[in-house]
Amino acid sequence: MKFTVKPHTQRKIRKAFIAPSRRLLAHITAGAIVIFARGITAVRGVWKGVAPAPTRRVYFANHTSNADFILLWAAIPAQYRRHTRPVAAADYWLKSTFRAFIGRDVVRGVLIDRNPETRTQDPVSQMAEATDAGASLIIFPEGLRNMTDAPLLPFKTGLFHLATTRPELELVPVWIENLNRVMPKGEIIPVPFLCTVTFGAPLEYNTDKARFLQAAYDAVLALKPDTGDG
Repeated sequence: MKFTVKPHTQRKIRKAFIAPSRRLLAHITAGAIVIFARGITAVRGVWKGVAPAPTRRVYFANHTSNADFILLWAAIPAQYRRHTRPVAAADYWLKSTFRAFIGRDVVRGVLIDRNPETRTQDPVSQMAEATDAGASLIIFPEGLRNMTDAPLLPFKTGLFHLATTRPELELVPVWIENLNRVMPKGEIIPVPFLCTVTFGAPLEYNTDKARFLQAAYDAVLALKPDTGDG
């Protein structure tokens, strides 16, 4: 008697074998990324007015490099890092199979379509759903990498709308120092350079959008180390 396995059954069998292997590879890759990031930057996490905790949080930080969220992610203790997801641009992280693996499987990013004309999901809803599932988030309120001489670009409104939707979340400002020197724009080979990731006291939610965004901006900027270069 000839035995035939139906196509949908074949797909289920393949998935049963592939999914665990993919998760294992993602876990190994995550560990390798953290070790590499720490080896290149000797990153030091500085916790000021806040401590690592299992609390659902939104870490909001300055943005000068495509590797910002990797360094911030690496600075969080492992037991909390696995529940912390970066919010990132889908068009960047889905551009290739390798990037998609890193973005989706390794760091489990909340991938946002930045084009309002093509997006099918509301970005704030995506972030809220991720926190409802128990995740903390890493976001960059400037929206784009800051390539100017100003320490920070004006903040977009996403942080405010997320805080309004989920006011119970703890909002933790973060300053990432020196990573733009490790990965200058246009370079693909990192340059070893000491980096710090400074975490500040949680920000209080304010229903006034302008005041809230200014307070968030000031909270991040206040963590910038005084380098003495003006």
